[in-house]
Amino acid sequence: MKAGPVLTVLGAILALWYGAAVWLNAAWTYDQAVRDGGEVTFALLVSDTMAQDRPVLPPPHQVARELWKGLTAFNITSKKSLVYHSYVTLLSTLSGFFLGSLLGIFLAVGIVQSRTMELGMMPWAVISQTIPVVAIAPMIVVLSNSLGFGDHLGVSNALVSKTIIAAYLSYFPVLVGMIKGLRSPDLMQLDQLKTYSASELQGFFKLRLPSSVPYLFTSLKVGIAASLVGAIVGELPTGAIEGLGARMLIGSQFGSPIIVWAALFAAAILAGVLILFVRAFESVVIRRMGVQA
Repeated sequence: MKAGPVLTVLGAILALWYGAAVWLNAAWTYDQAVRDGGEVTFALLVSDTMAQDRPVLPPPHQVARELWKGLTAFNITSKKSLVYHSYVTLLSTLSGFFLGSLLGIFLAVGIVQSRTMELGMMPWAVISQTIPVVAIAPMIVVLSNSLGFGDHLGVSNALVSKTIIAAYLSYFPVLVGMIKGLRSPDLMQLDQLKTYSASELQGFFKLRLPSSVPYLFTSLKVGIAASLVGAIVGELPTGAIEGLGARMLIGSQFGSPIIVWAALFAAAILAGVLILFVRAFESVVIRRMGVQA
């Protein structure tokens, strides 16, 4: 892949970002100039909007500096370390992704194998995705705390609620991708299995399941990103003080957009790393199975 187009788009984004930062942060500069009775030149406007402590829109270099500080300036066990907060969010992301993926796969198998289950379950699966996660998250948190799921499992109730929310967002992409993959074999391939007197179970394991692998991993990449979003959203109504979502909430409460943006970029980096791991695992599985992506 050539780097030219990527760098061009990146440069355009940075230029727009810096321009928007000057525009949105200019009000503070003009207000200060009115109080001091000074004049705002273009040079002063640009320099001041690039270095405000509480900007409306932090410029890229301020976000990068705060991100680097959060990743490297503190011990990884410190509550100020973005590595620590990323680890906390990662735990609920992976647990929710694992639960949601299993649920999506098992539902997909049942829907493909049973027409009755398809008619009974698929409409509800679609309807479930019309409910905003920000509306259902507080309900899940309250139910989890009331029923004490975490106490029975030996983990915190906050982790259980975040896992459920992450699974809620991640199961549907896996469900849809797996259904498409299991139904990807054409009629000629299915008829050929019948000529070999293959049973329904043999047809599933010898044809449908291997054919679904590329579709499954494509949906897993979407699912793990959705799981991360669910984990972050799940941290907001719990009053958590740990995790990237909690870090964003703290930055918002203390009026520090730079902290919010740094946590946001840390979440984006974490999502990219997780997708790369899924892609690497996909390459290994496909190579071992001899499946053509």
